[in-house]
Amino acid sequence: MQTPGVSGYEEQKKVMNLSLAAAIVLLAAKVTAAIVTGSSAIYSDAAESVVHLLAVAFAAWALRLAYKPADETHHFGHDKVSFLSAGFEGAMISAAAVLIFYEAIRQMIFGVKIENLGFGIIVTAAAAGINLALGLSLLAVGKRSNSTLIRANGHHVLTDVWSSVAVLVALGLYKSTGWTYWDPIAAMLAALNIVRVGVKLIRESLGGLLDESDPKTEKEICDLLDQETGKRGLSYHNLRHRHSGRTHWVEFHLVFDDDLTVGQAHEAATEIEASVADLLKPDGRVISHLEPKSAEDHEERWEER
Repeated sequence: MQTPGVSGYEEQKKVMNLSLAAAIVLLAAKVTAAIVTGSSAIYSDAAESVVHLLAVAFAAWALRLAYKPADETHHFGHDKVSFLSAGFEGAMISAAAVLIFYEAIRQMIFGVKIENLGFGIIVTAAAAGINLALGLSLLAVGKRSNSTLIRANGHHVLTDVWSSVAVLVALGLYKSTGWTYWDPIAAMLAALNIVRVGVKLIRESLGGLLDESDPKTEKEICDLLDQETGKRGLSYHNLRHRHSGRTHWVEFHLVFDDDLTVGQAHEAATEIEASVADLLKPDGRVISHLEPKSAEDHEERWEER
C-alpha cells in the first residue's frame, strides 16, 4: 500500500484564513452600504455575505478537521467532512437566495427609495474586485490540492462576485433611467444564480458522501492499469475507487501465474500500486489483492457488487 504524505495543507489554511478575513471585512462594508443607500440589491448582496461568513467559518473548521490524522475511531481519517462543508455552503447560499427574493418582492410591493448612490456603487465595485481575486485564488489552490472543500469555497466566493455585478448593473440602470424597479429585479436575478450554485454544491456534496465515482478518474486509472499489467503479462479486475474529499482510495485484484512466488508477485504489485498512487497525487492510497490464475474465477462473496 502506498501512502503519500499530506500535501498543501499550509497553503490551503492560508487561503482559507484569507477568505475568512475578507468575508468579515466585506460583510461590514456591504451592511453599511445597504443601510446608507436603502437599495434592495445591495441588501441582497449583504444578505448573501452573512451566510457566506457562516459558511466560510464552518469551512475553516472543516479544513482543520479534514487533516486530522486517522485515530482509533476513524481509521480512514476525517477528510469526508469536506463534503459536509460543501453541502453546508450550498445550503447556506440557497437560504440566502430565499432571503433575497423575499426582500426584492417586498420592495416591489411597497416601493424602493435609493439614496447615496455613489457610495453604494463604490463599495459594491470594491467588494466585487476583492472577491474575484480571492475566488480565483481559492479555485486555483483547490485544483492544485484536489480539495473539494477549497473549491466549494471558491465557487461560493464567485457567487458573491455575480451578486455584486448584478447590483452594479441595477444601480447603473437606475441612475440612467430613474426607474427604481431595476433594483429589486437585479436582486431576484442574482438570487436565481445563487440558487443554481447552491444546488450544484449540494449535489456534489451528496455524491461525495455516497462515494459516487468520477468517470474521468476511472478512465485514467483503467488506462494506467492496462498499461502496467500489460507489460508484465498480468490482468486485473474488481477495480473500485472513491474520493473522500482529499484522498483517492483505489483497490483492485491482480492476477498472477500460479508458479510465481509471493515475493515476486508482491514486488510487481507494489510497483503497480506506486504508479496508480503517483497518478492520483498528492493523496492517492492504493491497495491491491493478489490472486493466482487458478482462483481468478472464484470471486469471494464479500466482494460481490
